[in-house]
Amino acid sequence: MVDLSFYINNGPMTLHKVSEITEAVLQDPSKANVMIRDIATLTRAGQGEICFFYDKKMKEQAKDIRATACVTTEELAPLVPHEVIKLISKDPKRAFLKLNMALYEEKSRGLGIAPSAKIASTAKLGKNCFVGENVVIEDNVIIGDNCLIEHGAVITNDCKIGNNCRIGVNAKVSFCEMGNDCYIYAGAQIGNDGFGFMMIDGKHQRIPQLGRVIIGDDVEVGANACIDRGALDDTIIGDGCRIDNLSQIAHNDIMGRGCIVVAQTGIAGSCTFGDYVVCGGQTGFADHLKIGSGAQIGAQSGVMQDVEAGSVVLGYPAQPIKDFMRQTVYLKKIIKNK
Repeated sequence: MVDLSFYINNGPMTLHKVSEITEAVLQDPSKANVMIRDIATLTRAGQGEICFFYDKKMKEQAKDIRATACVTTEELAPLVPHEVIKLISKDPKRAFLKLNMALYEEKSRGLGIAPSAKIASTAKLGKNCFVGENVVIEDNVIIGDNCLIEHGAVITNDCKIGNNCRIGVNAKVSFCEMGNDCYIYAGAQIGNDGFGFMMIDGKHQRIPQLGRVIIGDDVEVGANACIDRGALDDTIIGDGCRIDNLSQIAHNDIMGRGCIVVAQTGIAGSCTFGDYVVCGGQTGFADHLKIGSGAQIGAQSGVMQDVEAGSVVLGYPAQPIKDFMRQTVYLKKIIKNK
């Protein structure tokens, strides 16, 4: 059961309403007026609750479902106890997402500007914004409508932030133009200097970083992630990208649409990613690489050379996954035969 100390429950709702939201077919139309108040997991759901069953690996647990209703596939429905009301969906995972978004929401922080916030007279805020305690918004910043700027966030001069954006607690946004519907999580750092130095007279001299960070629409940047601004050209994050906590995106990197970067990934400077590239956790990239659209990089891989579109690579140095598996099996055989 969801803890309502933190969330608002918009229920209860009828199974007819659930069916409409999830685009699932209610197997027994006579149950359309049965009420559901909560979503719960397969093994914990009880009366008045609904669960989702889409993984064949859970078929043993499915026999013990005690929920009032279950959204599942036509194939898996016979495994659900007879007394449980079934809703048949082609995609129960998507149905779960839709019902979750309809049934629950975070408690609102309200609107308005906290007394301790410091907002420059030249900054422009859109309609229905919230600005938390100790926020700093500098000169010429433009923020769109329905934005949430949480406590302690800093937005430096001349940044532009679109509509429906959320800047998390103690996050910093600088040298940045951001689209709509973005979420920058707590502690993230956007637009700091790229890591550029030149050896002059025996000392590392910082190279001025004169580019920006351009973030598209519907982008999420996880807690304590860092995206550095470009040296001359911009660092670009495409629409729909998801960057997990503690990741590093270096100067002049370009990411296409819908890329996934899982936690603790580090991408060196001037790399170019195509669309829908997926990087597993703790992956590392050398600089100036080109990663083709649809490529998948396995967790903890070290990428030293370009990756073709659609490739799946793994290991250090990263190589096609089948080659990696063959080498692993071969090494095991060698060790076993010693």
